[in-house]
Amino acid sequence: MPPVAPADLDALQAQLTQRLLESGEWDRIKFVLASKLNDNGWTDDVRNRSKERARTMEPLSFTALLEEMIPSAQNSIPLAVRREVIALIRGVYRQAVRMKQGII
Repeated sequence: MPPVAPADLDALQAQLTQRLLESGEWDRIKFVLASKLNDNGWTDDVRNRSKERARTMEPLSFTALLEEMIPSAQNSIPLAVRREVIALIRGVYRQAVRMKQGII
């Protein structure tokens, strides 16, 4: 695949996002991600860690709790889940590029 000029990257990303939303792929990818995270116990783990931290936070602040929990939550996403979702996104991206090039 030929490299994309930096000026075209923003436009391509906007087109890809629009395509994901219009085609329903965005919802499908979100569903797959949520299901896989739940199946792996990630959702319960993050919820439990957040509850424990909230109990000891003084004063309790949702914004502060969220800022504190996001990095550890992101870093604890199982590698297999991360790879599967990235593969789904790449598949949609490749299809969009082929359509733009008139291959499909």
